Order: sequence, then C-alpha cells, then structure tokens
Amino acid sequence: MLFRSLNNLAEIYRMLNRPEQAEPLYQRAMLVAERSMGSESTLLAAALNNLAELYRSKKDYTSAEPLYRRSMQIREKALGGESADLAQSLNNLALLFAEQQRWEDAEPLYIRSMEMYKKTLGEQSPLVAAAAGNLAELYRQQQKFKQAEELYQQAIAISEKSSGAQHPSVAANRNNLGLLYADQKKYKEAEKSFQQALVIQEKVFGRDSSTVGTTLMNLASVYEDTGDMDKAETAWIRVLGIAEKIYGRSNAVLSTPLNALAKIYEKQGKTKQAAEMTARVAQLSPGN
Repeated sequence: MLFRSLNNLAEIYRMLNRPEQAEPLYQRAMLVAERSMGSESTLLAAALNNLAELYRSKKDYTSAEPLYRRSMQIREKALGGESADLAQSLNNLALLFAEQQRWEDAEPLYIRSMEMYKKTLGEQSPLVAAAAGNLAELYRQQQKFKQAEELYQQAIAISEKSSGAQHPSVAANRNNLGLLYADQKKYKEAEKSFQQALVIQEKVFGRDSSTVGTTLMNLASVYEDTGDMDKAETAWIRVLGIAEKIYGRSNAVLSTPLNALAKIYEKQGKTKQAAEMTARVAQLSPGN
C-alpha cells in the first residue's frame, strides 16, 4: 500500500534526524490517505498525527497544533468517545502544550488520556505508565510535588509489572523521580533514585551512552549541592569521558562538564587543574 510505504520511509528519516526528507513524505502520505480513504478516515488521522509529531520535534508548534486537533477530531468521530488511538491524540496534544509551558491546557488532556488508556487497555498497560509519567512531569514543573511523586511511583510500579524491572521506562521515571527529590532538596532520596536509574541504563544502553551521561550529570549536581566535591568530580569526569567518545574532543557539548570540573577544582584549591579545564573550554569549536 502506497500510504504505508511513504509513511514507513518518512519514519525512517525522522528516526535518523533528517526532518527535511521526512516532511514531504509525511505530507504525501497524508494526501494519499485522504484521497483513498476519505477526509474522516482513521488512516488520515494517523497521517495527521505523524506529521504533527515531526513538527513538534522541530518545535514548530504553530504547524503541529492544528494537525493534532484534526487528528483528534477524526478519531473521536470515527472511533467513539473512548479508544486507545484517541488517547494517543490527547496525550500528544498535551505534550505539545507542556513543551510550551501551557500547563492549564495540558493537564486535562493528560488526565483524560490516562483514564482512557486505563479503560481501553487496562490499568497495567505500559501506555498507562507513560501517561502517568507525563502527568507527573507536568506536576513537577509546576512544583506540585506530592501529586508528582505519587504518579511517578505509579508509573514505575506499572512499568516494572508490565515490562520488567530493567525496562528503560523504569529508568526514565526513576531519573525523573530523582529530579523531583532534588527539587525539594531531598538529596538522599535523589541520589538513590539516580543510582537506581543508572544501574538499568548502563545495562540497557551501555556505560558510555548519552542517556547514562544525562543521569550522571543529575547525580553530579546532587553531590555538588551537598558539598561532596570528590563524588561530584568523579561523576563529571565520567560525563566528560562519555561526551568525548560520542562527540569528539573539540565539540562545544564538552563545555558543560569542563566548566563544572573547573568550578569543582577551584573549590578544592586545585588551581592548575581548574586552569586546564578552562583552557580546554576556550579551545572548543563553537560551531559543533
């Protein structure tokens, strides 16, 4: 089927971070779906959603929002008031609003999406866990810590039961839970949560993955906030090593761990090492 061929190729380009090649394919797939199946078909709704996802990834929110809304309207009309596909549309539109910090617009959509997934897929569905995690993050951003913690714990419990204790979604929610604890200066709880996330991420993605690097940065910040500069130094050195393996030794991405290490060395009175880190920052390629 022409639609599926176009859509699948577009998905490949999107995953390869080549949006300029994905976009015309998504647009053509959308036209094919509308011409072959009609303007109210669920196939068209899927095509609209996929193109909207591409625009959201590019932060082209103005282009994405009407596509999400039209996809949602088609699905609601074609599939009835409750379906997993409609829940997806609600969740994606909520993500769009959340990325723009439109909290009041996002919250009811997240809640409706989560409840709809529960009714259509069951309380223990991985998509329920994902929806709970999204709503938890929304509450964390609004400093509604109690509601956020309950939802993160719910998301973790569902993911462990449905997908296994070593699933990446468990690690992601444990990392986010660590951020929640750090926001409240509950540093012991934050450290434990970040460490739990790292164990999973290192096993699933490898010790030198960018995902591991991100969680290590969060853990390093906890050590800095608690004044444990030795542990902070160790964590940032690992982050630097990961960044060098992924991006090379001259990429501007390295400025974050290098600057962090320079500050730590200054606090430790290691002026020579601090100067070396600062000098490396000055030598990085700004265009990378």
